[in-house]
Amino acid sequence: MGPTVNIADASFWASVSTSEPQARQILDALAESFDTTQVAVAAAEAGDGWWTVSLHFREAPNQTAVRALIGLSAGAEIANALVFERIGATDWVQASLQGLTPVCAGRFIVHGAHDRERVPPNRIGIEIEAALAFGTGHHGTTRGCLMALDRFIKRRPRSGRQNPSVLDLGTGSGVLAIAVARALRWPVLASDNDASAVRAARANARLNRTGAVTVIRADGFKTSLVRERAPFCLIFANILLGPLKRMATSVARHVGANGYLILSGLLAAQESAALASYRAQGLVLVHRIHLDGWVTLVLLARSRSLPRERGRKRVGAVAAHRRGQ
Repeated sequence: MGPTVNIADASFWASVSTSEPQARQILDALAESFDTTQVAVAAAEAGDGWWTVSLHFREAPNQTAVRALIGLSAGAEIANALVFERIGATDWVQASLQGLTPVCAGRFIVHGAHDRERVPPNRIGIEIEAALAFGTGHHGTTRGCLMALDRFIKRRPRSGRQNPSVLDLGTGSGVLAIAVARALRWPVLASDNDASAVRAARANARLNRTGAVTVIRADGFKTSLVRERAPFCLIFANILLGPLKRMATSVARHVGANGYLILSGLLAAQESAALASYRAQGLVLVHRIHLDGWVTLVLLARSRSLPRERGRKRVGAVAAHRRGQ
């Protein structure tokens, strides 16, 4: 037998290998159920279409409860394959990131502290402190958004507003907001309805010295700060199809004339449904990025002529014509 480990000086790992779609389902379920000050959750691509989901616990977990939670999201077979281990005392968040390799997306590299010195001078490094869900950038939706941002930066008009404003809805770990602030020095409002995500995004913004990022807890557009900063020249919404469809009208009303919208969190099969909701609001698809079965959509608001606003403009035009008679 080896030396006895005092439980007060120990921490605990659990891991399982599965497909990428199931990994996402598991992490969505875990992110909603665990206090992220006590449990770090991460996923990393293991090759050949497999992903490893890992959990690091400060205290001994209730294994039955964890298996039950994973079983609800991914099935009994995956739940039963979950392996638990006790490991020696360590920096548990840092340990959860050690196995993650840097992620390249255009000019951006998302990395942990252990890869800080490996970022080339011609790239923009984004260091992530907390291993929250797919917030490390390994997931196809986050990488797709970063690639879309890289393309936006290359092709954006050089003239226009002196102080453009950006909104990152459902910011998660804050990767996209930080990327904008580091690349463009533009003010970014990052919002999330999850308190743990807000804490993580704020920590990551401080870590990357991005004072231009303001992180708030908010549900969609239900906050005065969003309304005050609108219209936005760029909006990110990397969430899920359901909320994307529900918020289509609000999103369109908050993006400025000739502003861009980057949508993700969508399976490739959900592209048409998402596009239908935003085309109905007058937005035009200009680019799409497919990665690992997920799609990122880039849309343009050619004008702010929403149905209600078009009516107002027509009334104004008629009034002006009558005054000229």
